Amino acid sequence: MAGKTKDVNCDDKKCPVHGGTKLRGFKIKGIVVASDAYRSATIMIEKTIFSKKYERYEKGKKKIRVHNPPCINAKEGDWVIVKECRPLSKTKHFVIIEKIGSDYLFEEKERAMEESKVKKKPKVEAKEEDASSESESN
Repeated sequence: MAGKTKDVNCDDKKCPVHGGTKLRGFKIKGIVVASDAYRSATIMIEKTIFSKKYERYEKGKKKIRVHNPPCINAKEGDWVIVKECRPLSKTKHFVIIEKIGSDYLFEEKERAMEESKVKKKPKVEAKEEDASSESESN
């Protein structure tokens, strides 16, 4: 039916291969950024969006919560294909159907993203610096 899976005893009712979940709609490729709680994961999808104002394309990212069946068991950094299904919970409307491969530079990219974020000074310290500079000028 959907995807390649190992011969594993999968007792998940929400698994599209071994359970009764029917697939429909969108088929999306993304990377797993977090393997969350019980049989859940978060994937990131990158796409290009056309901006009419600037007449150019811009990159867009979106995170989607998905169901991660135990027969597939995708980890952080794995490229996966997900497909739309009925709502499985409040936030999950997609299920992983196939694991394509892994991104061997995933951890380094995540670390670089964290380091590149701008660190702002707290406002309390900024006010103290302004007060000390005013007292020095007087």
